Amino acid sequence: MRAVPTDHEDKRSVFTEERQHLLQQIDELTVGGQVDLDFDDDFSDRSLVASEQGENRSLASVLQAQLILVERALARLDDGTYGTCEICSNPIGAARLEALPATSYCIEHADTAPRWPTEQG
Repeated sequence: MRAVPTDHEDKRSVFTEERQHLLQQIDELTVGGQVDLDFDDDFSDRSLVASEQGENRSLASVLQAQLILVERALARLDDGTYGTCEICSNPIGAARLEALPATSYCIEHADTAPRWPTEQG
């Protein structure tokens, strides 16, 4: 395992806090990983329930994607590759890392980055 460059040491606590925050938000929206609003079967406005479930599913998906990015950033801190582009291995600019701390692509390869990460890749 390579050492984390000194200028990135502070990122671990930021990412760890963000990870916990995202997990808490996901937990509040889901039950066992599934969106579940607690309405009984006789609730009169089923369309409202369906709408809210759809909104919660969308929000949970966005939070899950953010969580994947944070977990990948933590893994890059662990293996010493944080702050370097996954494509060209060049350093990612400080301004880009400031704006997008979990990014794994330099500005030149930003278009290569998937819009929504998945757990596999």
